[in-house]
Amino acid sequence: MTETLVLYTNPMSRGRIARWMIEEVGVPYRAEILPFGPPMKAANYRGLNPMGKVPLVRHGEVIVTECAAICSYLADAFPDAGLAPPTTVRGSYYRWLFFAAGPLEAAVSNRSLGFEVPADKQGMIGYGSYEDVMDTLEIAVSANPYVAGKAFSAADVYVGSHIGWGLRFGGIEKRPAFVDYLARVSERPAFKRANALDDAAMAQVAG
Repeated sequence: MTETLVLYTNPMSRGRIARWMIEEVGVPYRAEILPFGPPMKAANYRGLNPMGKVPLVRHGEVIVTECAAICSYLADAFPDAGLAPPTTVRGSYYRWLFFAAGPLEAAVSNRSLGFEVPADKQGMIGYGSYEDVMDTLEIAVSANPYVAGKAFSAADVYVGSHIGWGLRFGGIEKRPAFVDYLARVSERPAFKRANALDDAAMAQVAG
């Protein structure tokens, strides 16, 4: 299988998460910028992702969508980058990666849309309540320097992206633990490279 990576993305989307992850991996890749609207919903792209959304990563014959899956896949596909803990100690890594993909994203999205789960219906919803999710997230980013322990991992790319986005747009409470954690992960050179590339791409799309 060829090692060539292709990232289908838009700089105003969750594609920023995938770009950051690829920059952490540190392998050559090509970015295909897809405008929102018809190009993203075209038949040729829906052949790759029936949802008609970005990001999508193509690695040889492998197609991966969904940001948590992309982060996890790339960490495994390129183990030399050291972005996944050994399989014997991946409990926290998987736990917080998929906590962010499930309860955190759902709770923040619902809050942003003005939807609050009634107290008597919280047992029906996977995340329970927004407050429970925020308290749990604080535990996740406070117990250790990074969510999977002392070392940065792919889970931090995903969790850190959610926290950054949430703090910027108000979907996540501005707790000191979240601000401190974001400051740690956003100092990484790969994060800065990815942001610079996406900001430049955004200027081109806007122009």
